[in-house]
Parts: sequence; C-alpha cells; structure tokens
Amino acid sequence: MLMSGVVGMCTKFVEVILGLHFRVQEPGGPMLGGPMMVITRGLGPRWKWLAVPFSVFGALAAFGIGNMVQANSVAAGLEGFGVPRWITGLILIIAIGLVTIGGIKRIAQVAQIVVPFMVIAYMIGGLIVIFARITYLPAAIVDMFRYAFTPMGAVGGFAGATIASAMRYGVARGVFSNEAGMGSAPMAHATARTTHPAKQGLWGIFEVFVDTIVVCMITGLAILVTGAYTLTDPATGTGFTGALLTIEAFKQVLPVLGAYIVVGGMLLTAYDTNLAWCFYGETCGAYLVGGKIRMPYRVAWLPFVMIGALGGLRLVWDVADTLNALMAIPNMIAILLLAGLAAKLLKDFLQGAPYTPPA
Repeated sequence: MLMSGVVGMCTKFVEVILGLHFRVQEPGGPMLGGPMMVITRGLGPRWKWLAVPFSVFGALAAFGIGNMVQANSVAAGLEGFGVPRWITGLILIIAIGLVTIGGIKRIAQVAQIVVPFMVIAYMIGGLIVIFARITYLPAAIVDMFRYAFTPMGAVGGFAGATIASAMRYGVARGVFSNEAGMGSAPMAHATARTTHPAKQGLWGIFEVFVDTIVVCMITGLAILVTGAYTLTDPATGTGFTGALLTIEAFKQVLPVLGAYIVVGGMLLTAYDTNLAWCFYGETCGAYLVGGKIRMPYRVAWLPFVMIGALGGLRLVWDVADTLNALMAIPNMIAILLLAGLAAKLLKDFLQGAPYTPPA
C-alpha cells in the first residue's frame, strides 16, 4: 500500500493536470472534466470509443467504492455500538440525500467542514496508539517489509497471507484510499478555480500523501504494534476484518475512546466519500447522455446505500475492486499517451509562463 501511494502521487498529479487542461463548461452545470474529456479532447475523436467505457465503468464503480463500501463500513462499526444495520442505512440515506439533491455547491461546503476535522482527529488518535506501544514499533516496521516479500503463517485470528495476496490487497487498498490512476479525482478537481492546471496538480500529490502515506500508514502501524490482527472476534470465532480490525487496534490503548475515534472518523470519511462519488458517477453519466441525468442518478444512488449497509463485506469489496480496475484501464492509457503534455505544462508552470487553455 505504501509503494502504491508513492507511485500514486505521480499518477494523480498527471491526471489532475490533464483533467483541468481539457475541461469544458457543461451547459447549465459545473465544469466537466476527467478522463472522458482528456480522451475526447486530448487524444482526438478516434479515441472516443475509449472514453465511453470509462464513463460507463465510472458510473457503475461509484455504486461500489463510493457508495456500498462506505455504507458497509459505517454499518459494521456502528453495529458494535448496538445500532442495527438497517437503521444506519436509513440515517445515511437521509443525510446523503439532503446533500446530493442540493448539488455540487453543497457537496463542497460539507466537504470543507468534514475533511479537516476527520483527518486531524483520526491522526491524533492513531499516533496516541502508536506512541503508547512505541517499543513494538521497530519490530512492526521490520515485519511490514519482511512479510511483503515472504509468506506469513497463521497466528491467532489471522489466517496468514501469501506474497501474492499481500501485493493484491495492498495495491487495491492503496488505490482505494487515494483513487490515484482511477480517474475519479480529476472530475472534482476540474471544478476548481485555479490559474494553472499544474498548480491544482500539486494538491493531487498532497491528497495521496495524506491519504496513503500518512493516514493509512498510521492505521497499519497501529494494527501491527497492538497485535490486533492476531486477535479473534468472539462473535464470529475468526479474526477481525475491515473497520472492526482498526477499532480493535485503537481499543487496545484507548478502551473506550478508541472505538469512538475510529467510528467517528469512519462515519465522517464515508459520508464525505459517498457525496464525492455521487458527483463522480453522475459526471460520467452526464458525459454519456447529458446533464439531464444528474438528478435521476442522485435518486437512484440512495437505495444502494441501504444495500451496502446490509450486504456482506467480502462481496461488496469484490464488486468494488473489479469495477475500480475496469475504470482505471482507459484512464491509465490516456495518462501514458499524454504524459509528455503534462510534463510540458509542469515545466511552463515552474518557469512562470502564462497558461492558455486549449480551444
């Protein structure tokens, strides 16, 4: 996951630059940008066939990574506090519906408030856990590198892992955390007011750094230094997974407060991510059939919140991972073919040259 984050900073930087460079104003709507516009305007009409599958996969993938996975994580976390999953799903539907029906301006307003609070609170809690078990940190770091390249046997509630599974899930979760290479983030960045695409691209690098290099690393180290991955869930008789694993790690040092920190941060993160991905999905739909699809898409979005809250974790993750990969393929092709243009825009920005958007 750490390695995917390092590479992801580069891919996110390039895709954000290209997304802003080739964005257009949607009639009666926000700025329309992202891989579909990069492919259509940057690679030319001959490549439009590649923009269509990206938009289709993006509109569908949003229901997985941005909707059902988020609802599932929140429902699993709150279930530990005695809240039935269907109630969590219902509350999320109401909270998300109130914002998504309001459109991108309200989405941005909510995100500006939620994201900084979530990141800071969660990071403080994670660092407290790590420093409380600081004597185990060197061994945890050694294990992190050792078992990335050698199989790890079963221990306690942990079923063991092969090198292939470590690579697969590490990269998949890294991409899930930062969305680098998927082509989703440029759709949001395309709505930004900025003087140069490269300037906005730097924020793309910052996103990946905070998401994966900092927050995910804190989470992973907290799990390792507390040994939470070796514990067995009394309810299932197996090891903890997903949100419950992180909750258990925090509870080892912060018995009461730990669960609230994780669930609170997870709730805010999932809520914010759900809102953002609704916009990504409807933007893909707007490219395919026009802006008229935005409101119906938002309405169709809400029932899947409940499906995710009630669904099984493994099934939800498998669906999300598959759609994410299908979405990333067209985007990565465009990034590779237009990397030279992104490098030129960066060079012009560093030299202070004036920026002129394409006609």
